[in-house]
Amino acid sequence: MPGKIVLFTSVSLDGYIEGEEHDIGWHRVDEELHRHFNEELAAMGGFVSGRRTHMLMADFWPTADADPESTPAMREFAEIWRSTPKVMYSTTVDRADWNTTVVPRVDPAEVRALAAAADGDLALSGASLAAAFRERDLIDAYQLYVHPVLVGRGIPLFTPTDTPAGLRLDRTRNFPNGVVLLRYEREDRT
Repeated sequence: MPGKIVLFTSVSLDGYIEGEEHDIGWHRVDEELHRHFNEELAAMGGFVSGRRTHMLMADFWPTADADPESTPAMREFAEIWRSTPKVMYSTTVDRADWNTTVVPRVDPAEVRALAAAADGDLALSGASLAAAFRERDLIDAYQLYVHPVLVGRGIPLFTPTDTPAGLRLDRTRNFPNGVVLLRYEREDRT
């Protein structure tokens, strides 16, 4: 069975993936939640993101395990991030380091071939890229971490589209810090 494309993201209770000026300081990622992220992401066959998300990750994670301020979960994720194959979608960058392939545009046939060849599911991140995948009906599952925060403004997780999708609740989990995992699978792809 080919790997699924899983939108893996944090979202505020009022539906924002980022606050104004790309602020994500409202994320409530403690050590327990970070360990959970590590467990989930280590099982993925690859990370798929847009340029901005990839560059933010590449600015921090390659050397995070050498930072004395990093927690054990952060050090563990640094290795996960470095070793996992990554695809960055960008029309302005043509090469990237850290086990990254750069792709200039979202082509549904190429995305499905990528998922079929992956050694596991693909974790999709980045608001703009997620919208492009959703418009092309490429998202198989939504793994959302709802943070108990009202951001008020910023970049919404979901933008208007003409591509509806029926979903079924696959699992939930409540974390002590108030974050709630909601995982939905596509009804027609299970």
